Amino acid sequence: MGMPNFQLTAFNKTDVFIRSLSFYKPTSSRYKILMEANAFPSDHYAVESQIQLQGLDPEKCLLLLSPVEGEETLRADDILSTIEKEGDSIAVIMFSGVQYYTGQLFDMASITKAGHAKGCFVGFDLAHAVGNVELCLHDWDVDFASWCNYKYMNSGAGALAGAYIHEKHQYSVKPTLHGWWSNDKKTRFEMDKKIHISPGVNGFRLSNPPILLVRSLQAALEIFNQTDKKALRRKSVLLTGYLECLIKHYYSKVPDNPQKPYVTIITPSNIEERGCQLSLVFSSHISLVFMELQKRGATVSRVLAVGVSCCSRFRIAIDMLSSTKLLRS
Repeated sequence: MGMPNFQLTAFNKTDVFIRSLSFYKPTSSRYKILMEANAFPSDHYAVESQIQLQGLDPEKCLLLLSPVEGEETLRADDILSTIEKEGDSIAVIMFSGVQYYTGQLFDMASITKAGHAKGCFVGFDLAHAVGNVELCLHDWDVDFASWCNYKYMNSGAGALAGAYIHEKHQYSVKPTLHGWWSNDKKTRFEMDKKIHISPGVNGFRLSNPPILLVRSLQAALEIFNQTDKKALRRKSVLLTGYLECLIKHYYSKVPDNPQKPYVTIITPSNIEERGCQLSLVFSSHISLVFMELQKRGATVSRVLAVGVSCCSRFRIAIDMLSSTKLLRS
């Protein structure tokens, strides 16, 4: 994650952390939260809940950034220009690290720098970024982040989430809602009715984590510890590039044969703007594609009603070729 351990904790669930955050303190002049328009639905739910808890109207306080008409992904310049234009009224910028639908990797360092220049808190939902791309949250000066560990971290559905708060907020940002494990472990069992809040991210913990979920996360981390993030990223870039090459070679739209089924990759081709996910849109109806892939033994992620995402992570080159042949059939 690119941070000292004391800035990191295993936490309940991603939504729980986002809902319990204390960074959103709206004023009469600074009350907006900036998000990408097509963020994962639960992020919208959590952010709208934060706004409503303050007695405010999400319609007025939620600033959603959409791609240019006819495009699938956000332009970096549009993100930065929106922050520059609206920043004085923005309290919190809450973006994805990797966009769940398109697979676009956002420039978190630049977004954070631009947000701080306008006095905004900046945080990220890293559900599709952790275990996928290199992260340096502390060096980027990111204020907070949360993520689930059941995707690229391989800890199983319902796994413990992770949370991060920068050390500069250790004593200035405190949880609004307290739990048993919010108490400093040095005094937790003194059974004092007055809580002694743990500094930093540990103060946002609620209760004892389930031991089986801890074990599944530990088992996954033991495997990750056998390598390093740079080696993983290097392999990921090569395999994803190979898969992209095969899909474009075999399934691009053929102008001379408009009836031939084709596949469009909506994920950016620039390796600096994506992780290991390629999001595919098909000329055939997605329900048919989904059904046929399942018949052939493929485990696929169906995104919304129009696309399928595929991932090259933790596989070898022959798997990329097999995946391409599967699409052809």
